[in-house]
Amino acid sequence: MKKKLILIATIVLTAYVVACTSQVVAPTETTATSTEQVAATSTNPYLLQGAKGEVYYMNVPGVGIEYWYPCFQGFKDAARALGVSAYYNGSPTYDATTQAETFEQTIALNPTGILVHPAVAEVFVDPIKRATDKGIQIATFAADSPDSVRRAYVTSDNTKEGNRAAEEIAKKLGGKGEVMVMRNPGQSNHEIRCDSFIAYLKANYPDIKVVAEEVSGQNEDKTNAAVKTVAQAHPDLAAVFTPEATSAAGAAQAGIELGNGEQKLLVACCDTSDTVLDLLKEDKFFFAIAPDQYLQGYLGMLNLYFAKHNEVLRPMNGRKAAGENFWQIPYMDNGLSIVTKENADFFYLDNYAKNVIGCTRDELIAPYIAE
Repeated sequence: MKKKLILIATIVLTAYVVACTSQVVAPTETTATSTEQVAATSTNPYLLQGAKGEVYYMNVPGVGIEYWYPCFQGFKDAARALGVSAYYNGSPTYDATTQAETFEQTIALNPTGILVHPAVAEVFVDPIKRATDKGIQIATFAADSPDSVRRAYVTSDNTKEGNRAAEEIAKKLGGKGEVMVMRNPGQSNHEIRCDSFIAYLKANYPDIKVVAEEVSGQNEDKTNAAVKTVAQAHPDLAAVFTPEATSAAGAAQAGIELGNGEQKLLVACCDTSDTVLDLLKEDKFFFAIAPDQYLQGYLGMLNLYFAKHNEVLRPMNGRKAAGENFWQIPYMDNGLSIVTKENADFFYLDNYAKNVIGCTRDELIAPYIAE
């Protein structure tokens, strides 16, 4: 037991001290080594070490969205500790159809596993099935495709996020007032955040009314226009909740414009961006809730590894003897933080890249290629 604890501790510590690589290498086709080969060639079949040639991908919608950067850093830190390769890819814009096309292209490379953030849950059900039919391990993170056959799902508690945002806004308003919600239909984590925000207010603060629910499509300008339109129809509008940071920036700017340079609205969101952090430090934003992106990626990689390497696990059930892949994790919580003016500096992407990892922000998404 002591040896196992030492091994696990060593892997975790290794992940925190690795440095970035600036080499950006185009993904190449690989064939994963089978579980049988791993067991046959390893002197210790329970050692957490991938086989030569194992390649894992993180696939996202909108590859330039800064939220993904610490996620991939965690993903490749775990890959480095396990001795496997890690690549980052996805669609250029936040579009489910285009992302699904990149996911299919990744399947064609025959990787060992793919960690995917499905922009729209239903769009990925069939592609995930095709991947698993080929023996590719699939896990989801931040957003889920719950009707798919993915092996694991890593996220923060989205219900808790919505409830916390509702509670903080309600207390600040003294239990009375008008609020609005910006939505992104089709993305599971955003839907849960908004639904729980509204349900919490209804159950606990009946004197706070949700006067509008508008669709942002994660578009800053569209959100800005929507907030100002609702404020015109509801002059007593006091707060806006958005499930992500891009819409939040638009809502905050609308509040500043409505207040002639001063913030007229309480704006709260999940996730962060440099714009949101700047506004927090200027006292022009209420607060943000930040999932631990690094752990999302790190835990995502571990889930893919264990789904591939059932041989290192010895569960107390009959599923292994029946030949099943018994790695089934319907929900794994990566934790979250409340971001305020006082701790905002820790969440700037450039600060994280330079001070914690020791590289530039773009190097955070450079691949790790195992030797």
